[in-house]
Amino acid sequence: MDALPTLDDVLGRAHVVSVPLTTRFRGVQHREAVLLHGPAGWSEFAPFVEYGDAEASTWLAAALDYGWRESSAPALRSSIPVNATLPAVPLESIASVLSRFGDCRTVKIKVAEPGESRADDIARVRETRRLIGAAGRIRLDANGAWNVDEAEHAVRELEQFDLEYVEQPCATVPELAELRRRIRRIDVLVAADESVRKAADPLAVARADAADLLVIKAAPLGGVDRALRIVAEAGLPAVVSSALDTSVGLAMGAALAARLPSLDFDCGLGTGALLADDVADPRVVPVDGAIGVGRASLDEDALARLAAPSDRAAWWRERLARCHAVLAAAPR
Repeated sequence: MDALPTLDDVLGRAHVVSVPLTTRFRGVQHREAVLLHGPAGWSEFAPFVEYGDAEASTWLAAALDYGWRESSAPALRSSIPVNATLPAVPLESIASVLSRFGDCRTVKIKVAEPGESRADDIARVRETRRLIGAAGRIRLDANGAWNVDEAEHAVRELEQFDLEYVEQPCATVPELAELRRRIRRIDVLVAADESVRKAADPLAVARADAADLLVIKAAPLGGVDRALRIVAEAGLPAVVSSALDTSVGLAMGAALAARLPSLDFDCGLGTGALLADDVADPRVVPVDGAIGVGRASLDEDALARLAAPSDRAAWWRERLARCHAVLAAAPR
């Protein structure tokens, strides 16, 4: 956006919420977010709590962009196919978790979780394949936890389950490039997530020929239009994913997915199914394997019901103010 809204204007439109999860995810049982009622509609500021202000300010830029104006790119589709997301749950819980996503044909499985072994990953993938059948699609997300040797061994062991791709198997771009070279003869693609959204140069992974596709998120890339430009410059297929957003953030992700020139993979925007409650009515959750495109309509009762405790609300408002200062100091 051209002009930065004033801090008083932004804070005056802010509502801090704490949304319970059905399953512990990323070490938390509640997802906190700041909802902003901008001139163009509701938006969301929800960088993970461990992120510093410089990184979190990009999420604020995206929230202000989405809440204060409409994208300049036309929507090309009104429905976005999505995957189910399976956290590192016990085997006996897999069927229950997947049932929350309905008829999604694709499952993204979290692997390489702290405290778990390769055997745990194999067992979880095997059980998922059994449940979804041969026609289902399985993709893995290691969040950069493996080194190159570990990633190569894991892919070779797990390829028996007919994997679609492995997301961020290693942390660095050189490691991704090396892994991609080693497994080139295996029919498993390499996707880059953190190497795009957390990188000073989100195009480095494409220039290094280190990935077959990009996993992109609107918020950490600075908004819908900036993410579209990154995908266009990278010249790689893209999967739009969420950061465990509320329905408001998922609607921004859907706006991005709707504007991609092509959408060859199911998107990771079905995570509303992992929320035990939500701020919108209707909620943005998968129906027949897809979510719709459009801004979320907030449930006023939910805003009150899910209001964060006063100390957490103060923490988020102070964080928002710091990130606003970072944006205000940046060249425009």
